[in-house]
Amino acid sequence: MVGITQHFICQVNLHEAAVMNHLSEETLQWLLAKNYTPKDLNQHGENSDTALMNATREGVYAVVKELIDVGVNINARNNDGNNALWFACFGNYYDLINLLLAAKIDIDNQNDNGATVLMYAASSGKTEVVKLLLQHYPNLYLQNLDDYKAIDFASNVEVLRLLKNATKS
Repeated sequence: MVGITQHFICQVNLHEAAVMNHLSEETLQWLLAKNYTPKDLNQHGENSDTALMNATREGVYAVVKELIDVGVNINARNNDGNNALWFACFGNYYDLINLLLAAKIDIDNQNDNGATVLMYAASSGKTEVVKLLLQHYPNLYLQNLDDYKAIDFASNVEVLRLLKNATKS
């Protein structure tokens, strides 16, 4: 750890060094293994995914939490227009969904097709994800590029019931 930290501290300014000192050895090693540089924690990698998106996709809670705690751009979007919440919902990572929402990630982010995470979860039959998202009051009336709302994507009866009840509230 000392060798890795000393190597990078020599290459960064004092502000970046201060940020790095708040990262654990596990997070630094994860960043390096994934070709992210600790000098720019908002760096975009493959498909323009940030380290936060990649860690969320992999379900690495400790790394996601540390990145949020040091102030990465939580609402960064990749080439598809998705933010990290999309990957948490995709992976059914309920702890990460809660963590990202507590950090004020945009629950209503619309990707390049106009889809939100609620639309995705509804279309995928992810009933528990839909329940969790509804607790955070997403905009139920947003439409994708084809003018469909989340309720139009309900792929099972339970998701349809949840979304109908939410629109009545």
